[in-house]
Amino acid sequence: MPIVRPTLLALLMLAFSICQGFPASARDRAKEDAAPAAHKLVILVHGGAGSARPGGLPEEDEAAYRAALAHALETGYAVLAKGGAAIDAVQAAIVTLEDNPLFNAGKGAVFTADGRNEMDSSIMDGSTRNAGAVAGVTIVKNPILAARAVMDKSPHVMLARDGADSFAREQGLKIVDPSYFYTEKRWQQLLRARKAARDHAALPATTHFGTVGAVALDSHGHIAAGTSTGGMTMKRYGRIGDSPIIGAGTYASDRSCAVSATGWGEFFIRGTAARDICARVQFTGASIQDAADTVLADLKDMGGTGGVLALKPDGDFAFSFTTQLMFRGVKTAERQDVYIFAGEDRHDGK
Repeated sequence: MPIVRPTLLALLMLAFSICQGFPASARDRAKEDAAPAAHKLVILVHGGAGSARPGGLPEEDEAAYRAALAHALETGYAVLAKGGAAIDAVQAAIVTLEDNPLFNAGKGAVFTADGRNEMDSSIMDGSTRNAGAVAGVTIVKNPILAARAVMDKSPHVMLARDGADSFAREQGLKIVDPSYFYTEKRWQQLLRARKAARDHAALPATTHFGTVGAVALDSHGHIAAGTSTGGMTMKRYGRIGDSPIIGAGTYASDRSCAVSATGWGEFFIRGTAARDICARVQFTGASIQDAADTVLADLKDMGGTGGVLALKPDGDFAFSFTTQLMFRGVKTAERQDVYIFAGEDRHDGK
């Protein structure tokens, strides 16, 4: 009697009929078991830290800051909600802040002592620990995009000044005339700073830093961070702060946390602040809030003030700052909150 060998089609039909015999609920459970676990989506943004107590900002300015932070959160979260990567969400949020003259980044960058706008930016992907940064760019409309291009399209981590501008142009990024970055508000800040220097006086107490940044957690459990700034008003000699320095103003690793900092950059550099926070989380088991608070307190003891956003891959996060205010916000599936002054949030990362 001849042996009948089943054809491939017959085997497939048999498998299909067996599968169809299972209850729908069993098939669904099998799909769920095979699918990767969904991760909580989180994005945090900041727009700088500085000195001004509640009521110290004009009412219309305060409303404008809150609206700008909310827009950045919504823009970044929309990327996450579509299954996008954390680093893309960070980039998208920061672009909106660079385009807003309220902040000291991109369009609202402060002026150097010789009346120029020189901008720094960095970005880091926690899943690969790849990073890119630019320092002292003068014609790139969105420095965060230049930092991303350095990360994605060069073998380097940081490019500076004319070289960074040339690279950005070669990559097809939006190039603008330096006059694009002029704002009357920042120009008047420079004039006041020049006068204070001549008079050997301190700057008004209402001044604040306006560096911007973001950290995010995506549906794959990856985190990322980015920071962008115009630096310090009346900076000299090509000064570069912490914002473009990986480990100082920006850091991200899926093994620990993501951080974006703002404040007096020299101290964040000396304290390797961003990496120190994540190292405390990774190697000592410290909570993200305790790690951030400890590092900021250490910098304050050194003489430096500022603030950070910090986020873990499990979704726990922290705002920490040693100034009177920090423009900041968070968005998840359950909440969207924007804060400016100390004490507005519960500070518990929940």
